[in-house]
Order: sequence, then C-alpha cells, then structure tokens
Amino acid sequence: MVDECLSASTPIRYLKPKEKQREAEREKMGLVSKANEVAKQKLKEKRDKFSSPFMMGPPGLELISLGLVDADKIPKYELTVEDGRRLAKEYSRVLMRKHRERRAAESTLLRLREAIEALPEHLKEAALIPDLAPFP
Repeated sequence: MVDECLSASTPIRYLKPKEKQREAEREKMGLVSKANEVAKQKLKEKRDKFSSPFMMGPPGLELISLGLVDADKIPKYELTVEDGRRLAKEYSRVLMRKHRERRAAESTLLRLREAIEALPEHLKEAALIPDLAPFP
C-alpha cells in the first residue's frame, strides 16, 4: 500500500477552455506536452477498463462477466435529447417533492417542540414519552 501511495500518479488535470485551445494549437504544430500525453493515456486506460457497455456491479465482479446476467436480454434504450430533458425534469420534480415533504416534517416537528415547551411541567413529562401503542 505504501508503494502504491509513493508511486501514485497525478490526477487527470482540468483545463480551462483557453488552455484547451492553446493545447490544441500546440498539437497542430506537433508539440505535445508531457502532462497532456499522460492525461490522454489515463483517459484511454479508463475507457479501456470500462469498455463493457453494461457495467452491472463493481469491476471484476460484473454480473455479466460472472455469467449471472445474459447481456442479450438486457433492454437497450435509445434516448434522444428530448427524452433526456424530460427525464431530468421528472427527476427534478421527484427531488423537489421529497424536499418539500422533508421541510414540512421539519416545520411540524419544530411546532410540536414549541407546543411541548409551552405545556406545564407535569404534562411536558407525559408528552415526551413516546406512545408506541397501535392505533385503534
């Protein structure tokens, strides 16, 4: 593990659009920086590592390579840009619905806490004991 940490390579670098343009111009002239070569090699290795179009499980334990799932029986979806936008909108609606429900539950909890704090001491103690009896 120590050797892996000491020999770890640098992460894939992020280039701003202006830097990407400069790198592209340098490549046209035949000048390729060592960092750019390393970044391209890493991307290529990453692409080769996950070349299977169906990643179902962690690398090395994919369900298809283990023979648990037949790749031919997996449905193939052809999504257009409009389909992607529609799915993104629906996902956003679901997330907002969950967010609103959570916020409503939090505000109800805060109101209940305030109501319990307003009770006299002998009633407050009884209110803090959870009632786990089934509803009749």
